[in-house]
Amino acid sequence: MLSLEAAIGDYFIVKPIIQLLAALLAAWLLPTPAMAGAAPKPVMVHYLPWFVSQPYSGSWGWHWTMNFFNPNLTGGNGEREIASWYYPLIGPYDSLDPAVLEYHVLLMKLAGIDGVIVDWYGNDNYNDYAINNQRTVALFNYVRKAGLKFSLCYEDQTIQQEINGNYITSANAVSHAQTTMLYAQTNFFTDANFLRFSNAPVLLNFGPQYFKTNSQWVSIFSALNASNHPAFFTEDNRLPAGDGAFDWPPMWLSGGGTNILTRAELQNYLANFDQAGAGWPVFISSAFPRYHDIYAQAGAGSSNGYLDDAQGATLTNTFSRALTNNSAVIQLVTWNDFGEGTIIEPTVDYGYRDLGIVQNLRRQYLEAQFPYHTNDLILAFRLYTQRKQYGANLIMAAEMNRIFTNIVTGAIATADLQLAGIETNRLVIYNTMHNDSQLQFSIGGDVANGATVEVSTNLVGWQTVHTFAASANQLVFTAPINPSAPTFFRIQ
Repeated sequence: MLSLEAAIGDYFIVKPIIQLLAALLAAWLLPTPAMAGAAPKPVMVHYLPWFVSQPYSGSWGWHWTMNFFNPNLTGGNGEREIASWYYPLIGPYDSLDPAVLEYHVLLMKLAGIDGVIVDWYGNDNYNDYAINNQRTVALFNYVRKAGLKFSLCYEDQTIQQEINGNYITSANAVSHAQTTMLYAQTNFFTDANFLRFSNAPVLLNFGPQYFKTNSQWVSIFSALNASNHPAFFTEDNRLPAGDGAFDWPPMWLSGGGTNILTRAELQNYLANFDQAGAGWPVFISSAFPRYHDIYAQAGAGSSNGYLDDAQGATLTNTFSRALTNNSAVIQLVTWNDFGEGTIIEPTVDYGYRDLGIVQNLRRQYLEAQFPYHTNDLILAFRLYTQRKQYGANLIMAAEMNRIFTNIVTGAIATADLQLAGIETNRLVIYNTMHNDSQLQFSIGGDVANGATVEVSTNLVGWQTVHTFAASANQLVFTAPINPSAPTFFRIQ
């Protein structure tokens, strides 16, 4: 049987009497996986777009430093000093870096996550709100490419911050929020990839923390087109203007500080929330792996308490509950809140474990034929590594764009083969097709210097039949074949 090593940069034979064998061989090299189907209820992940890194943006943002830690310092393990107990697998990153955004959405796609709910502070040029919004827009561009959904969790605490800073006044707080919602309507709500429920855009609110009366939200949403009045969800408790609420790790029950949120306290909170949700039109269930903030160590306030990871049991139990109760949407909390430790993004500490849990439970409860497994997740990291290595090389960037497309469309074996070619600086053959008179195949992998196709009838003498110049276009070779004699092809 032809090995992967032989398939990279070697040759193959086309002969009529063994065409069936060749077809089976091609099928073995590039199996067609089952395409991911729609879940009965969407699995979304809460995403923080606020990370700024010096290697990408020229300075370290607050969320990596909390004005205490210095990421320019590294420990004996080679890890930078950051404001977290946990360390991202790719190191502290920038939320505007295209390679990072591609890496994140590929991981989500492979993990069985249907989209992101971005923690959103509006678009005002105040504090880091505009910077975060810029990163939100950049993320959504990649979310679309991956065929995922997106939504917003609006932080109305920003209103009080802007009043305190004399950016707005309390008298125009509602009208300012109307302007913010109009921005969301124009730029997000009408997008085909924006998450909708009963044809209304899904909008979460972390709180409310400033607009605490129902009439204020009625007034805020009155500025929107009727078709864009949101399916509105607040934290823990439903407002009459909303459709329901979402739950969140109830760290307040622990009493904060070094106190531990017990399993009994957590289960009681979740049961009470589900009971309340049964009386609403709809509700969102959250699932989470742990809670371990670093606020006290950074001098950024007192700790909110501690929720044990329990070797993956916390995520398994909360996600299983969300999958099997009557919630309409699931929110995984969170993708990347490193400051509070609720990360399911791959870390040095937990590797891909949490995303593996998401995969397995999706397969168990939502989609029995979900095709991806934990070993597939590393494809995103491998592509990220090559993006960083090749930088602005346009030819290799185009090849990696094709790899991205193959991953999100389910052509995992093809993407793996192309990546292996790049990693070993060799060319690969894929998408082989032939009939009695014609052969066609694609050339990928390390295509930076083009490719040469050679032919032989005896594996001794080789003749060049086509030379491809280096190009950002996909290299596709087509040639007639002789039905009466063996024909061997190889690429160099």
